[in-house]
Amino acid sequence: MVQRTALVNRLVLCALIALAVLFTAKPLAAQLPFYTDDPTVTAPGVLHFEFFNEFDGLQSSQFPDLRQNTANFKINYGLTHDLELDLDFPYLGIYRAAGVTSSTGFGDTDLGIKWNFHKASSRSWVPTLGASFYMEFPTGDERNGLGSGLSDYWLNMIAQKPFTEKTRMNANFGFLFAGNTSTGAIGVQTKRGHVFTGGVSLLHDFNTRLTLGVESYAGVADTSGLGRTQLQSLVGGECLIRNGFSFTFGLLGGKFEASPRIGGQIGFSVELPAIFHHSNSAQGVFADSKTTALQSSFLKSNFP
Repeated sequence: MVQRTALVNRLVLCALIALAVLFTAKPLAAQLPFYTDDPTVTAPGVLHFEFFNEFDGLQSSQFPDLRQNTANFKINYGLTHDLELDLDFPYLGIYRAAGVTSSTGFGDTDLGIKWNFHKASSRSWVPTLGASFYMEFPTGDERNGLGSGLSDYWLNMIAQKPFTEKTRMNANFGFLFAGNTSTGAIGVQTKRGHVFTGGVSLLHDFNTRLTLGVESYAGVADTSGLGRTQLQSLVGGECLIRNGFSFTFGLLGGKFEASPRIGGQIGFSVELPAIFHHSNSAQGVFADSKTTALQSSFLKSNFP
């Protein structure tokens, strides 16, 4: 009970910090709550912050681990040449069966770079393309199940193709060179070999404020053993509360030992260009970025 109370207090503190910066924020669409990434990058000189809290019931094969709470913090910073730096780290709570000690604490830290190297054109069937490369450092406590104890190296290819002005599809294919994809008790937990990951999300903008979508995400290791297969689906969306602040939500479920049995996610994203720009120039940076993103999403051609 004390551990849960401490975790709730930290989450409330994060929410208060977000509200404090809310009134200086500018708008930018976020990828939350979906795990399938899109190729859009943060505008140069702009800081983008995302937070989500996900509470999952685990598969019976994970016993004595019963439930996991993941509070994830992510910071993106836009660079020139369509590049973006990413930093994210989770705070985990793993709750176990009676008689087995539960664990709380920070998990492994991810550092990555993302590149939007091709934008779609009406003269070509090629979709908007991007790629990201992540390194995960074993900062979590492996003995208590909060970290993998491994250094991970992960390359992810990203594509986005619109069907109409309001409907688009994102597709990912990833290859883990070393390490594993686990976050606490969730994810492919193989110790050796490689992991292949993939995801597809279909999103629809119902109006200027509400986007809903569905997603399927999978991962499989090329070695045998417990925790080598992941398959899960998510239904969720994003609601723009005001310029620069969005609320996100999702329900998910999966099968196989590396996926949560059932779970729910809530989160938010906030844009902080005012830290690096005067208000007028920041708004101009956002406008150019948003226009580019919308143009790439609205182009109509067939998915390759």
